Amino acid sequence: MLKNKNVKYFQVAQGVWGLKILFVNIYMIANRKGHSKGWVLVDTGLKGSAKKIIAMAEKLFGYGTRPAAIILTHGHSDHTGSLKKLLKYWDVPVYAHSLELPYLTGLSSYPPVDATVGGGLLSLLSVFFRVKPIDIRNNVKAIDMHNGVPELPEWRIIHTPGHSPGHISLFLPLNTTLIAGDAITTTKSESAIYVFGYLNTLSGPPKYITSDWQAAASSVRRLAALNPRIVATGHGPVMRGRELHTELEELAKNFEKKVVPRSGRYVGDAAVADESGVKYIPPFKTNIRFNITAGVIAAMLTFIIVRKL
Repeated sequence: MLKNKNVKYFQVAQGVWGLKILFVNIYMIANRKGHSKGWVLVDTGLKGSAKKIIAMAEKLFGYGTRPAAIILTHGHSDHTGSLKKLLKYWDVPVYAHSLELPYLTGLSSYPPVDATVGGGLLSLLSVFFRVKPIDIRNNVKAIDMHNGVPELPEWRIIHTPGHSPGHISLFLPLNTTLIAGDAITTTKSESAIYVFGYLNTLSGPPKYITSDWQAAASSVRRLAALNPRIVATGHGPVMRGRELHTELEELAKNFEKKVVPRSGRYVGDAAVADESGVKYIPPFKTNIRFNITAGVIAAMLTFIIVRKL
């Protein structure tokens, strides 16, 4: 990893770099020579990450640089947390799928998280994640899904819903590099041990905030059909080569068995959304096992806090 002002970043492929911010990744893509479009930023990480992102950009592209555009794989809080701060520094266009715009223009909240699925600490903590929208209507534009993003001419934009209604992935046919956002992850995103340890295993989207499992399965199979040689995701390290091919093929083939929770709010009953926002949210299903687990953890935390008083 390269260093600059306490920022450590990594190379994904030629002209593509990533930065891990606590448990989520952002990416920067430079257009090749002959394409005078500069570079773009993909996602903006957690709130409070703006200085690290700017420092990385200036190390890569020079002091005072700014992206030609920002592309959002989706609008969840861990991918848009620093967006408003960055737009004050870089007044640039932001691109997202049209089905994601309600959550970026103040019109609609996302469906509630389902902390009962996934079985890890981050699943339990997901109840604190923001699902309310932000409002960047003066900057955000809908992606032309036929022509792509003009500031990134060689990359294909692929609609990969399931984790969110307008989730997209980015694919460079030239060297089959895939930036998959949260359509797939390369770690167990529900597990604090895996996520913070940056441990490698190909998985589906984060379970606690995926609201349409049938769409998520179709999206994974769409990505597997691309046969990428390099995959960079929103959570986890870069995967390459034979390991990637084998695990992605297995994930696509057995998604329902390996990834979809046995039970949960959105299992068998997906949330429904359109270009104005969420239209239907399934009723919450009581999970006795989860309630007992959550109760035990709450009791342990209470005991620890009381001991410290």
